[in-house]
Amino acid sequence: MNKQIVLATHNKHKLREYREILAPLGYVIYSASDLNIDEEPEEVGTTYRENAYIKAKALRKMVKWPVIADDSGIEIKALGEHFPGVHSSRYAKSISDEYAVVGRHVIGLLKDAEDRSAEYHCCICLLEEEDSKPLYFEGICKGHILEERKGESGFGFDPIFHCDEANLDFGLCTEEEKNKVSHRAKALQRLMLYLTI
Repeated sequence: MNKQIVLATHNKHKLREYREILAPLGYVIYSASDLNIDEEPEEVGTTYRENAYIKAKALRKMVKWPVIADDSGIEIKALGEHFPGVHSSRYAKSISDEYAVVGRHVIGLLKDAEDRSAEYHCCICLLEEEDSKPLYFEGICKGHILEERKGESGFGFDPIFHCDEANLDFGLCTEEEKNKVSHRAKALQRLMLYLTI
């Protein structure tokens, strides 16, 4: 496989995570923004896999290199089964453009909840050629929602999420610490295994 891969994202935080994890393998990761591609397909899938594939297929038609796209979300048990899940970004935007406001809102909704468990999910889709069979790599990070925001590290829901496995508050930990246990890191580890075969 070429050592260039295009990542279907305009999210600088996500791009940095991918670059930090894949750079040791010698891969150069371009974002859609790097290639002046502004088009974003509508994510109409009902699963992380479906949405990741929609994004990967749309971008693979426009570039000459392999493409990776991911879909991710957080599932907060007290808010409903698999919710907000694939709708995490839209759910957040329905509350506010500022994740600090979103975090405080979610904490407020859970103030009487006995079960504060939550899971981050990530599914990466790799399309090596436009007509290739899509390959999927998935990761889950289990934890719970904190009773108050902690720190400003990470992005999205991170300042209200505690990772049980590593006993880390994502809003307080370093990117290096997060990149060992996050849902995206776990999916990327599986992708890395494939890329090194």
